[in-house]
Amino acid sequence: MPLTKRKINILLAEDNADDVFFFRDAFKKAGGTGVLHAVSDGLEAVAYLSAEGDYNNRVSYPFPDVLLLDLNMPQMNGFEVLDWVRQNPKCGRLIVHVLTSSSREADIQRAYDLRANSYVVKPIQVEQLVAFVSTLHEWHQFLALPTSEDCAAIGSLADALA
Repeated sequence: MPLTKRKINILLAEDNADDVFFFRDAFKKAGGTGVLHAVSDGLEAVAYLSAEGDYNNRVSYPFPDVLLLDLNMPQMNGFEVLDWVRQNPKCGRLIVHVLTSSSREADIQRAYDLRANSYVVKPIQVEQLVAFVSTLHEWHQFLALPTSEDCAAIGSLADALA
């Protein structure tokens, strides 16, 4: 649905509780029309995307239109999550924006090699974060998004750990 005011479902995969708090605050200040869900590590992100465990209700936990993915997370890092997403035909089209504190060239190259849609170094000031969230919402209002498909039928948490 391009050029409409629609709600987009955003999944934020971020292990730093302070960053999640600031992102939620920026989300409210930016007046976003989306729904924001947050998970605290890569395994939780895969469980959410696969509709497994606590995330098995797609009404409460809709498949996201956008994944904002931190790289440095415990248990399963962002590179592993991104690789898992791109290996799954049903969720391989998911828009993934890497949102991380790393500005290392090697991380940038690796993220794009794994087919991230973009790579953003986390803004450090609240005003910058609000501007980022506002821009993210504006940009995604113009996009024609693919039909959301559930990854649950293809990949699972067990597959991600294999």
